Amino acid sequence: MYSVMTKDHDLYSEKMISIPAPRFVIFYNGEKKRPEQEVLRLSDAYFIREEHPALELEAVMLNINAGNNPELLKACKSLGEYAEYVAKVRRYAKDMALAEAVERAITECIQEGILADFLERNRAEVKKVSLYEYDAEKHMRQVREEAKEDGRMELLQEQIAKKLEKGLSVQEIAEALEEEPDTIRNLITHKKEG
Repeated sequence: MYSVMTKDHDLYSEKMISIPAPRFVIFYNGEKKRPEQEVLRLSDAYFIREEHPALELEAVMLNINAGNNPELLKACKSLGEYAEYVAKVRRYAKDMALAEAVERAITECIQEGILADFLERNRAEVKKVSLYEYDAEKHMRQVREEAKEDGRMELLQEQIAKKLEKGLSVQEIAEALEEEPDTIRNLITHKKEG
C-alpha cells in the first residue's frame, strides 16, 4: 500500500514523505477462549524484556467467534458470515468426519444466504482450505501435546537414572515413581539404546 502511495515521489530525496500511520488488526477465530479484544505486542515474544524496546509492533486482536464483537460482525457482513460458516463447521465436526462437516456447512450456508455467492463460485477451494486449516490447527494441538509428553518422559528417564545410581531395583523404582514396572524397563532399555 505504501509503495502505491509513494510511487510518484522521489524516494532518494531528503524531503520526508508523509504516510498514514499503520494499523495492524488480527481476526481471531481459534478455539481457545480469548477476550473480545486484546493488544498483542511483538516485544512480548522477546527473550529479554526491555522497558523501551528498539523495535515494537502492536496489533489489535479481535475475537470473531460467536458471542464476541457483535457490532463488528454486524457492520462487516462478510466477516460476520465467515464467522457463522466456521461455527457451523466446528459444530458439525464434533459428530461427523471433517470433510462431511465442511460439505454440510457449505451447503447450509448457500441455502441460508450466508456467503452464498462466494461459496457457490469457490466451493472446491473453500473445502480444500477449510480442511487444511482445520487439520493444521489439530496438528499444532497434537504437536504441543507430544512436546509435553516428551518432556514428561525425559524427566521420568532422569529420575530413573538417579534411582538406578542409588541401587534401586526396577520394582522399587516403579513403586517410587508410581509407574508400571514394564514402563520403567522400557525406558531403561530405550535409554541404553539411545
